[in-house]
Amino acid sequence: MFKKFTNASVTLVQRYLPDPFIFCIILTIIVFLGAMPATGQGPLDMVKHWGSGAWGLLAFSMQMVLVLVTGSAFATAPIISKGLQKIASIPKTPTQAIVITSVVSLITCWINWGFGLIVGALLAKEIAKKLPTVDYRLIIATAYSGFVVWHAGLSGSIPLAMATLDESLKKVTAGSVTEAVPITDTIFSMYNIIICLAILVIFPIVCAKMHPSPEDTVSIDPKLLEDDNIRSEVKPSTPAEKMEHSRLLSLIIGAIGLVYIFFFFAKNGFNLNLNIV
Repeated sequence: MFKKFTNASVTLVQRYLPDPFIFCIILTIIVFLGAMPATGQGPLDMVKHWGSGAWGLLAFSMQMVLVLVTGSAFATAPIISKGLQKIASIPKTPTQAIVITSVVSLITCWINWGFGLIVGALLAKEIAKKLPTVDYRLIIATAYSGFVVWHAGLSGSIPLAMATLDESLKKVTAGSVTEAVPITDTIFSMYNIIICLAILVIFPIVCAKMHPSPEDTVSIDPKLLEDDNIRSEVKPSTPAEKMEHSRLLSLIIGAIGLVYIFFFFAKNGFNLNLNIV
Protein backbone atom coordinates (compact mmCIF):
# COMPACT_ATOMS: atom_id res chain seq x y z
CA MET A 1 0.00 0.00 0.00
CA PHE A 2 2.77 2.41 0.98
CA LYS A 3 4.79 1.62 -2.15
CA LYS A 4 1.72 2.13 -4.35
CA PHE A 5 1.20 5.53 -2.76
CA THR A 6 4.88 6.34 -3.31
CA ASN A 7 4.78 5.32 -6.98
CA ALA A 8 1.64 7.39 -7.54
CA SER A 9 3.30 10.40 -5.90
CA VAL A 10 6.41 9.99 -8.05
CA THR A 11 4.29 9.87 -11.21
CA LEU A 12 2.37 12.96 -10.14
CA VAL A 13 5.52 14.93 -9.34
CA GLN A 14 7.30 13.92 -12.55
CA ARG A 15 4.31 15.01 -14.61
CA TYR A 16 3.26 18.25 -12.95
CA LEU A 17 6.05 19.62 -10.71
CA PRO A 18 8.17 22.16 -12.63
CA ASP A 19 11.65 23.47 -11.87
CA PRO A 20 11.86 25.52 -8.62
CA PHE A 21 12.81 28.61 -10.60
CA ILE A 22 9.37 28.51 -12.21
CA PHE A 23 7.86 28.98 -8.75
CA CYS A 24 10.01 32.10 -8.31
CA ILE A 25 8.66 33.53 -11.55
CA ILE A 26 5.06 32.64 -10.70
CA LEU A 27 5.34 34.17 -7.22
CA THR A 28 6.88 37.30 -8.73
CA ILE A 29 3.94 37.64 -11.10
CA ILE A 30 1.42 37.08 -8.29
CA VAL A 31 3.05 39.71 -6.06
CA PHE A 32 3.40 42.06 -9.03
CA LEU A 33 -0.31 41.87 -9.84
CA GLY A 34 -1.46 41.85 -6.22
CA ALA A 35 0.65 44.84 -5.18
CA MET A 36 -0.93 47.22 -7.70
CA PRO A 37 -4.44 47.29 -6.20
CA ALA A 38 -3.03 46.98 -2.68
CA THR A 39 -0.78 50.04 -3.03
CA GLY A 40 -2.64 51.98 -5.70
CA GLN A 41 0.45 52.11 -7.91
CA GLY A 42 0.83 51.29 -11.58
CA PRO A 43 2.82 48.65 -13.49
CA LEU A 44 5.82 50.93 -14.08
CA ASP A 45 6.05 51.63 -10.36
CA MET A 46 6.03 47.89 -9.69
CA VAL A 47 8.84 47.39 -12.21
CA LYS A 48 10.92 50.06 -10.44
CA HIS A 49 10.29 48.48 -7.03
CA TRP A 50 11.17 45.04 -8.39
CA GLY A 51 14.41 46.25 -9.93
CA SER A 52 15.58 48.31 -6.96
CA GLY A 53 14.51 45.68 -4.44
CA ALA A 54 16.57 42.94 -6.07
CA TRP A 55 19.82 44.74 -5.24
CA GLY A 56 18.83 44.89 -1.59
CA LEU A 57 19.33 41.11 -1.45
CA LEU A 58 23.00 41.21 -2.47
CA ALA A 59 24.36 40.95 1.09
CA PHE A 60 22.05 38.05 1.94
CA SER A 61 22.85 36.35 -1.38
CA MET A 62 26.58 36.54 -0.66
CA GLN A 63 26.02 35.07 2.80
CA MET A 64 24.16 32.12 1.26
CA VAL A 65 26.87 31.67 -1.37
CA LEU A 66 29.56 31.53 1.30
CA VAL A 67 27.56 28.98 3.30
CA LEU A 68 27.45 26.78 0.19
CA VAL A 69 31.07 27.34 -0.88
CA THR A 70 32.64 26.83 2.54
CA GLY A 71 30.39 23.88 3.30
CA SER A 72 31.25 22.29 -0.04
CA ALA A 73 34.98 22.85 0.48
CA PHE A 74 34.81 21.14 3.86
CA ALA A 75 32.71 18.27 2.49
CA THR A 76 35.26 17.51 -0.25
CA ALA A 77 38.28 17.64 2.07
CA PRO A 78 40.36 14.42 2.04
CA ILE A 79 39.63 13.63 5.69
CA ILE A 80 35.86 13.82 5.05
CA SER A 81 36.18 11.71 1.89
CA LYS A 82 37.97 8.97 3.83
CA GLY A 83 35.29 9.08 6.50
CA LEU A 84 32.53 8.76 3.91
CA GLN A 85 34.24 5.76 2.34
CA LYS A 86 34.30 4.03 5.74
CA ILE A 87 30.64 4.83 6.37
CA ALA A 88 29.75 3.56 2.88
CA SER A 89 31.25 0.18 3.79
CA ILE A 90 28.86 -0.30 6.73
CA PRO A 91 25.52 -1.10 5.00
CA LYS A 92 25.08 -4.65 3.70
CA THR A 93 21.48 -4.37 2.50
CA PRO A 94 19.54 -1.70 0.57
CA THR A 95 17.46 -0.91 3.67
CA GLN A 96 20.58 -0.28 5.75
CA ALA A 97 22.00 1.87 2.95
CA ILE A 98 18.92 4.10 2.84
CA VAL A 99 18.77 4.46 6.64
CA ILE A 100 22.46 5.37 6.96
CA THR A 101 22.30 7.83 4.08
CA SER A 102 19.24 9.50 5.56
CA VAL A 103 20.75 9.80 9.05
CA VAL A 104 24.03 11.24 7.75
CA SER A 105 22.19 13.66 5.47
CA LEU A 106 19.92 14.88 8.28
CA ILE A 107 22.78 15.41 10.74
CA THR A 108 25.10 17.16 8.29
CA CYS A 109 22.36 19.40 6.88
CA TRP A 110 21.43 20.38 10.44
CA ILE A 111 25.05 21.40 11.02
CA ASN A 112 25.42 23.27 7.73
CA TRP A 113 23.18 22.95 4.69
CA GLY A 114 26.06 23.57 2.26
CA PHE A 115 28.06 20.82 3.97
CA GLY A 116 25.13 18.40 4.05
CA LEU A 117 24.22 19.09 0.43
CA ILE A 118 27.56 17.71 -0.78
CA VAL A 119 28.16 15.07 1.89
CA GLY A 120 24.81 13.39 1.26
CA ALA A 121 25.40 13.14 -2.48
CA LEU A 122 28.98 11.87 -2.09
CA LEU A 123 27.90 9.25 0.44
CA ALA A 124 25.07 8.07 -1.81
CA LYS A 125 27.50 7.59 -4.69
CA GLU A 126 29.99 5.71 -2.54
CA ILE A 127 27.27 3.38 -1.28
CA ALA A 128 25.92 2.85 -4.80
CA LYS A 129 29.40 1.76 -5.90
CA LYS A 130 29.73 -0.73 -3.06
CA LEU A 131 26.10 -1.92 -3.00
CA PRO A 132 24.67 -2.11 -6.56
CA THR A 133 21.41 -3.65 -5.32
CA VAL A 134 20.25 -0.37 -3.78
CA ASP A 135 17.77 1.68 -5.79
CA TYR A 136 19.85 4.55 -7.17
CA ARG A 137 16.88 6.89 -7.53
CA LEU A 138 15.87 6.49 -3.91
CA ILE A 139 19.32 6.76 -2.39
CA ILE A 140 20.01 9.99 -4.29
CA ALA A 141 16.66 11.41 -3.19
CA THR A 142 17.42 10.31 0.37
CA ALA A 143 20.80 12.03 0.18
CA TYR A 144 19.04 15.36 -0.29
CA SER A 145 16.27 14.62 2.21
CA GLY A 146 18.31 16.18 5.00
CA PHE A 147 17.09 19.53 3.75
CA VAL A 148 13.89 19.02 5.74
CA VAL A 149 15.80 20.06 8.89
CA TRP A 150 18.38 22.50 7.57
CA HIS A 151 16.35 25.57 8.49
CA ALA A 152 15.95 24.24 12.02
CA GLY A 153 19.72 23.82 12.22
CA LEU A 154 22.83 25.90 12.72
CA SER A 155 22.72 27.48 9.24
CA GLY A 156 19.02 28.36 9.15
CA SER A 157 18.86 31.80 7.54
CA ILE A 158 15.78 33.16 9.33
CA PRO A 159 16.75 32.26 12.94
CA LEU A 160 20.29 33.52 12.32
CA ALA A 161 19.02 36.75 10.77
CA MET A 162 16.63 37.24 13.69
CA ALA A 163 19.54 36.81 16.09
CA THR A 164 21.30 39.82 14.56
CA LEU A 165 19.09 42.88 14.70
CA ASP A 166 20.03 45.57 12.19
CA GLU A 167 18.31 48.13 10.00
CA SER A 168 17.77 45.70 7.12
CA LEU A 169 15.88 43.30 9.39
CA LYS A 170 13.70 46.12 10.70
CA LYS A 171 12.99 47.17 7.14
CA VAL A 172 12.11 43.67 5.92
CA THR A 173 9.78 43.07 8.87
CA ALA A 174 8.25 46.55 8.56
CA GLY A 175 9.37 47.37 12.09
CA SER A 176 7.52 44.43 13.67
CA VAL A 177 10.81 43.04 15.00
CA THR A 178 12.31 45.52 17.45
CA GLU A 179 14.82 43.34 19.27
CA ALA A 180 17.07 40.41 18.43
CA VAL A 181 15.75 36.90 19.03
CA PRO A 182 18.57 34.71 20.42
CA ILE A 183 19.13 31.27 18.94
CA THR A 184 18.30 29.79 22.35
CA ASP A 185 14.70 30.74 21.57
CA THR A 186 14.77 29.31 18.03
CA ILE A 187 17.40 26.75 17.01
CA PHE A 188 18.11 25.50 20.54
CA SER A 189 14.58 25.79 21.87
CA MET A 190 13.24 22.56 23.33
CA TYR A 191 10.37 22.22 20.85
CA ASN A 192 12.74 22.64 17.90
CA ILE A 193 15.16 20.05 19.26
CA ILE A 194 12.33 17.57 19.88
CA ILE A 195 11.02 18.02 16.33
CA CYS A 196 14.49 17.51 14.84
CA LEU A 197 15.07 14.36 16.92
CA ALA A 198 11.68 13.00 15.89
CA ILE A 199 12.51 13.58 12.23
CA LEU A 200 15.90 11.92 12.75
CA VAL A 201 14.10 8.77 13.93
CA ILE A 202 11.03 8.74 11.68
CA PHE A 203 12.42 9.96 8.37
CA PRO A 204 15.01 7.18 7.81
CA ILE A 205 12.29 4.59 8.48
CA VAL A 206 9.96 6.23 5.97
CA CYS A 207 12.70 6.41 3.34
CA ALA A 208 13.59 2.75 3.90
CA LYS A 209 9.94 1.74 3.48
CA MET A 210 9.95 3.45 0.09
CA HIS A 211 12.59 1.12 -1.35
CA PRO A 212 11.07 -0.83 -4.26
CA SER A 213 11.09 -4.58 -4.61
CA PRO A 214 14.14 -6.18 -6.29
CA GLU A 215 12.35 -6.52 -9.64
CA ASP A 216 11.45 -2.81 -9.63
CA THR A 217 14.81 -1.57 -8.37
CA VAL A 218 16.73 0.75 -10.68
CA SER A 219 20.44 0.18 -10.16
CA ILE A 220 23.45 1.84 -11.71
CA ASP A 221 26.65 0.27 -12.98
CA PRO A 222 29.33 1.05 -10.35
CA LYS A 223 31.83 1.60 -13.16
CA LEU A 224 29.92 4.73 -14.18
CA LEU A 225 30.76 6.27 -10.81
CA GLU A 226 34.47 5.46 -10.76
CA ASP A 227 35.59 8.57 -12.64
CA ASP A 228 34.23 10.86 -9.91
CA ASN A 229 37.16 10.19 -7.60
CA ILE A 230 39.94 10.26 -10.19
CA ARG A 231 42.22 13.23 -9.62
CA SER A 232 45.12 13.97 -11.89
CA GLU A 233 48.16 15.04 -9.92
CA VAL A 234 49.94 17.82 -11.78
CA LYS A 235 53.34 18.78 -10.44
CA PRO A 236 53.78 22.58 -10.39
CA SER A 237 56.46 23.61 -12.86
CA THR A 238 56.42 27.42 -12.69
CA PRO A 239 56.69 29.87 -9.78
CA ALA A 240 53.07 30.91 -10.34
CA GLU A 241 51.84 27.30 -10.20
CA LYS A 242 53.92 26.62 -7.10
CA MET A 243 52.29 29.58 -5.34
CA GLU A 244 48.83 28.44 -6.47
CA HIS A 245 49.47 24.96 -5.01
CA SER A 246 51.30 26.19 -1.93
CA ARG A 247 50.08 24.57 1.28
CA LEU A 248 51.85 27.26 3.29
CA LEU A 249 49.66 30.05 1.90
CA SER A 250 46.53 27.98 2.51
CA LEU A 251 47.63 27.23 6.08
CA ILE A 252 48.32 30.91 6.78
CA ILE A 253 44.93 32.13 5.59
CA GLY A 254 43.24 29.19 7.30
CA ALA A 255 45.01 29.98 10.58
CA ILE A 256 43.89 33.62 10.35
CA GLY A 257 40.30 32.45 9.89
CA LEU A 258 40.50 30.08 12.87
CA VAL A 259 41.96 32.81 15.10
CA TYR A 260 39.11 35.13 14.12
CA ILE A 261 36.53 32.44 14.89
CA PHE A 262 38.17 31.77 18.26
CA PHE A 263 38.06 35.43 19.27
CA PHE A 264 34.50 35.79 17.97
CA PHE A 265 33.17 33.03 20.20
CA ALA A 266 35.40 34.09 23.11
CA LYS A 267 33.82 37.54 22.97
CA ASN A 268 30.23 36.70 22.00
CA GLY A 269 29.77 33.19 23.33
CA PHE A 270 27.88 30.71 21.15
CA ASN A 271 25.92 33.54 19.53
CA LEU A 272 25.63 32.47 15.91
CA ASN A 273 24.70 34.76 13.04
CA LEU A 274 24.75 34.54 9.27
CA ASN A 275 28.17 36.15 8.96
CA ILE A 276 29.98 33.70 11.26
CA VAL A 277 28.18 30.67 9.78
